[in-house]
Amino acid sequence: MSAALHLATLDDLDRLESMVADYHVFKGIESTEDVRQSSLRPLLEGTPHGVAYLVGIRRAPVGYIVISFGYSVELGGIDGFIDEFFIRESVRGRGIGGEVLSSLLPALGQHGVKALHLEVAPDNSNAQRLYSRAGFRLRDGYCLMTRRN
Repeated sequence: MSAALHLATLDDLDRLESMVADYHVFKGIESTEDVRQSSLRPLLEGTPHGVAYLVGIRRAPVGYIVISFGYSVELGGIDGFIDEFFIRESVRGRGIGGEVLSSLLPALGQHGVKALHLEVAPDNSNAQRLYSRAGFRLRDGYCLMTRRN
């Protein structure tokens, strides 16, 4: 099974939005089609704030990953944050997630990304193993904090 990454464009909006809806149901995130589409559209139109990739065959993707961009003097420039990463349940456990993560930083290098961050639930040991194998490490002395508007 292919874990090829394809930069998503407006032509991919319906396929991507459908998978985002599946992911949101899986994670218990309440959202509407309008909200999902209005959140995705700028990414697919080329906003400098992030990118979305389809995973697998473009016309029948098995997943997606969304990266938002930031900036870090400490880390040497543009950094990325994995906002959402979803592989369809029917193909999980086949190594696709690991393949995506190993090809992601080189793909993001085209956007100047120097470091990549993510968050993972403390009780999600499967995801923690996947991310550890892909080279992600806890940062000593840091924890993610969020304030919503």
